[in-house]
Formats: sequence, C-alpha cells, structure tokens
Amino acid sequence: MKKVALIGDSIRMGYQATVIEQLTGLAEILSPESNGGDSRNVLAHLDEWVTELRPDIVHLNCGLHDIKREFATLEQTQVPLAEYRQNLEAIFRRITDTGAVLIWATTTPVNQERHHATKGFDRFEDDVYAFNEAALEVAGRFNLPVDDLYTVVIQAGRDDLLGADGVHFLPPGYQVLGATVANFLRPYI
Repeated sequence: MKKVALIGDSIRMGYQATVIEQLTGLAEILSPESNGGDSRNVLAHLDEWVTELRPDIVHLNCGLHDIKREFATLEQTQVPLAEYRQNLEAIFRRITDTGAVLIWATTTPVNQERHHATKGFDRFEDDVYAFNEAALEVAGRFNLPVDDLYTVVIQAGRDDLLGADGVHFLPPGYQVLGATVANFLRPYI
C-alpha cells in the first residue's frame, strides 16, 4: 500500500478525516499532528514530515498563514511574496528529490469581511489570488499536478461553505474538500 503524506494548515486538518475515510484500504495516510503553518514552517519541518516518513505521494499546501497581515502593519504579509516563491522552490525541490510524487494544492479562498470582523489580523482575497498565481508558476516549472482547491470552493459556493471566521469551513465545506483531495489522489495510488 502506498503512503500518502498530507501536509498543510488547519484547512488540511479539517479535511483529512474525509480523505482517510475515503482512501482506507487503498493507501496509508500520514500527516503531522501540528498545523503546517506558513511556508517557512513547512520548509523547516520537511525532514520530519517527508524525508523520515518516506511517503510515495505528498499532497501539499501552504499559503493562508503566509498571507496574514497584522492590523498595525497591513503593508506586509507574514511571508513576503518573493520569499514565499523562494520557499516553495526549495520545498518542491527537496520533496521531488526524495522521489515522491508531489501534488500542489492551491490556497482556499477567504471571506475577508468575515475574517476582519472575527480575527486579530487580516487575510485578503487579493493576496490569496497573488500567492496562488506565484505558486502555480513555481509548480509549473516543476511540472507538478495541481489540486485546485481554490476553484472547487468558489464553484461550490464559498460563502455557504465558509464558517463565521471567513477562513475555516463548515462541515459540508470540509466534506467537499476531503472528497476532492481523495478523488485527486486516487489515480496516483
């Protein structure tokens, strides 16, 4: 049975139970207990989350933490776009060098008004779009398959799937995402 590593932020943590349920008996699903956080954190934990576990397939996303903007310093994302691009290049290179199949998943959309009203920092849809564009460019250079979770959520009805904080999903949203990820992974298993 192939080993599949799911690496990502709290959105991954929300949909992984559905992925495990749908792929039980087909693959062994591995994932860190902790939130993957931003691209800096993913890069820092690659040995622990990928190299040591030796998965056959890695389904990866990071971006929602990278785009955080503190209210007091709105001019700068937590990880600047140029650094995000460099981090992804390093992450993609290190994972593909292990021989694992790497699948990139786009960052899911946000409802910035809900987010602003409930969180102590902002996330903007324009940043989601810009960071996704940068990630897709880097993924294209590595010829990575792309699981476009952003478009899946938009087409399924972003505001109906997102919870009150504008970034995390209601159970039906996590079901949609989990089913999408499981279906995307099946041909690689």
